[in-house]
Amino acid sequence: MATKRALEGKLAVVAGFENPQASLEQYPTPPGLAAHVVHIADLQGDIQGRTVVDLGTGTGMLALGAALRGPARVVGLELDRAALDTARANQKRVGTTTPIHWLHGDATRAPLCIEEPVTVVMNPPFGAQDGHEGADRAFLVTAADIADVSYSVHNAGSQEFVEAFAADNAGEVTHAFQATFDLDRQFDFHEEVKREIETEVYRIEWRN
Repeated sequence: MATKRALEGKLAVVAGFENPQASLEQYPTPPGLAAHVVHIADLQGDIQGRTVVDLGTGTGMLALGAALRGPARVVGLELDRAALDTARANQKRVGTTTPIHWLHGDATRAPLCIEEPVTVVMNPPFGAQDGHEGADRAFLVTAADIADVSYSVHNAGSQEFVEAFAADNAGEVTHAFQATFDLDRQFDFHEEVKREIETEVYRIEWRN
């Protein structure tokens, strides 16, 4: 197994959004965070030989990270067609030979029916924009429906919500850890050039 640092290095070439949409909270997942999530998932036996689904894949950071750790296949589901085009280009940059299926669709109404065990990895919108509160809940609904296990990134202070949601939907939080999300200025309402925000990552086992 390659080191987490080596994985982060390979993901450093992944390009972000050309025209990010604030309504979709399109913030690129930092390579370090993606490598950390994927590395933990791999250590838990949740990547190799499995089908990995990245809900709201954006430009493919988590999907490509998973693809570099020996899954049977990866599915990247994204609503923004332009972001999917970038994800396909990023696949060539990273150079993985793992089969990756880039699908256009809404992660909250995922057009997926997968027979084999599924691991979901996702960095869903946090619901920080007015009118989009609780956006990450809809992604968790999909994860509960299609996954045997999921890894998801949430805003700091989400533990009570995530644990309660899991308990109400035949799931159990087995691991949780904090992670820093480096956020570059990309929208007019951002006042700082760069900002670090604290996030939380949860591993949930779902009893489907």
